[in-house]
Amino acid sequence: MRADRLVSLVLLLRQRGRLTADSLARELEVSTRTVLCDIEALSAAGVPVYAERGRHGGFALLPGFRTELTGLNHDETLALLTAGSGRDEQVFGLGSALDSAMRKVVDALPEGHRASASDGVRRFLVDPETDLLSRRLVTKEVPDTTMIVVRRAVLAGHKLRIHYAATGQEPQWRTVDPIGLVTVRDRGYLLATRSGADRTYRLSRVLAAEELPETAQRPNRVDLDRIWRERSARFFSGGDHITVLVRVNPARREELLDTALAVRAEEPDADGGRLRLELTFQDFRHAEWALWQLGMDAEALAPQSLRASLRERAAAIATRYGDSS
Repeated sequence: MRADRLVSLVLLLRQRGRLTADSLARELEVSTRTVLCDIEALSAAGVPVYAERGRHGGFALLPGFRTELTGLNHDETLALLTAGSGRDEQVFGLGSALDSAMRKVVDALPEGHRASASDGVRRFLVDPETDLLSRRLVTKEVPDTTMIVVRRAVLAGHKLRIHYAATGQEPQWRTVDPIGLVTVRDRGYLLATRSGADRTYRLSRVLAAEELPETAQRPNRVDLDRIWRERSARFFSGGDHITVLVRVNPARREELLDTALAVRAEEPDADGGRLRLELTFQDFRHAEWALWQLGMDAEALAPQSLRASLRERAAAIATRYGDSS
């Protein structure tokens, strides 16, 4: 909304001082022309914004244009800013809203408090993209347009129609009753019911979404933490699921995780810089197929039955291509 953008523009000028129209346009993700129109609207509304000409010119506010938020202590402010600095800022498509909210919090603090909080948060780093083993954490982002529709249906309590690509299946349209959204280890999930049955959908596999006008069939009050625990317990104990302990080359980690249903544990392996993962697969054949694709870059450590099956498969291949001379 334009009102939110105007507030963000004022806060950017308050916190950073003089900024060019191009810089403001990049921050607000709009065109330079839009910024110039917004500046004109602020001036007409009495906001003391003025232009400085020349090579180092730009737009700035007269000193003293601010409000103060004195109810937050230092640790509370630091907690908010640190939480807002993490890699999950784009989760559920709320990244730009979070940026705007953080600007408002910083701007509303008393002068001395603002400086110390801003300096303090720069000394904390939450979930960087690369860890000490130089593994880059890659997540599949959901397009903002799709995420906005999903989020809106969840909050409004409307039925949701999603074009979903389940593992090993052609994408299909499904109509669901959304319950809530969950993020775990940089992966987002939609908790829903479909024809009364519990369903959990990975957001990265939602190719498109439509919010329907009908009211979703769901309870008025929800405990997402309890629902997630219950569904996780059923997931790990139901059907033919198999848990596998794997040693894998870090370079093939993402490829392996894309085929697994879930990651239950992960740690560096003592042998040669590899990773040790505890993974859940759909069934025995699924696990065997996934590990076979990685060749020498992955080794099944348990269960023993899976090791034996892979060994027999490798032996059969070696026999077929053995020396025939």
